Amino acid sequence: MYEQFYGLKARPFSKTPDPRFLFLSRSHEEALARLQYAVEEKELVLLTGDVGCGKTTLTRALMDMTGPQYKVINIINPILTPAQFLKTIAMRMEIELPSNYKAELLDAIYNRVYQDFEAGIYYVIIIDEAQLIPAKETFEEIRLLTNFQLDHTNLISLILVGQTDLRKRLNHKAFLPLKQRIGLFYHLGPIREEELRDYMTCRLSRSGREDMFFSDGALKLIYKYSEGVPRLINSLATSALLDGFVREIEVIDEILIEEASRELGLNGYSEN
Repeated sequence: MYEQFYGLKARPFSKTPDPRFLFLSRSHEEALARLQYAVEEKELVLLTGDVGCGKTTLTRALMDMTGPQYKVINIINPILTPAQFLKTIAMRMEIELPSNYKAELLDAIYNRVYQDFEAGIYYVIIIDEAQLIPAKETFEEIRLLTNFQLDHTNLISLILVGQTDLRKRLNHKAFLPLKQRIGLFYHLGPIREEELRDYMTCRLSRSGREDMFFSDGALKLIYKYSEGVPRLINSLATSALLDGFVREIEVIDEILIEEASRELGLNGYSEN
């Protein structure tokens, strides 16, 4: 819609977790490095962060970076019972389900993991939105997967991704056996104010526009109302671009951002 007016080849501030638009802020770069380490060392890692900070985009980037020797199982809806969780893992590994008994499912999964390990193929299991896992028993099945190991190495990389509440939940003593298995922790924060211009430039450049056409004042307001949360930055920028296109305004200024923040309810305004 507005792309042609602003000389763009794609929408630069889409809300989809497209790794092509990943901007490696200091926090995001460190988080990605830890995820890569977890994959290489076959560790269990916990990545948390507030809503909209880019956790899913990071996991998609990680998936793109893994070589052909890795098989990635990405679970995006973990609202599963223990049996459903194991069945999901087994089906993604293309295992013919032996039965509904968890012990037999675990044995079948282990045998597949070990066989593939011997062939130089390694599994990475990513569980997104892990704070939605409904029961302690499902977390216990995740812990049991960490038992898949040889004397000198683990056999599976496990990545738990969730909102801040997940870390608080795992602090409960009932989850201590699982928490003790976690080798890496990282909390992904928002981008810093001094990184905002680079973030905007990065996304615009990857959409086909090299110059910055958001004014300095607009950038300051974007950070003020988004507090550095990428999803909110994208929402403000998209709303301003749409409004600017309709009004044929070539430079996104403070007025457009103020109106966008009002429209999105980010400045304390609410019609109700």
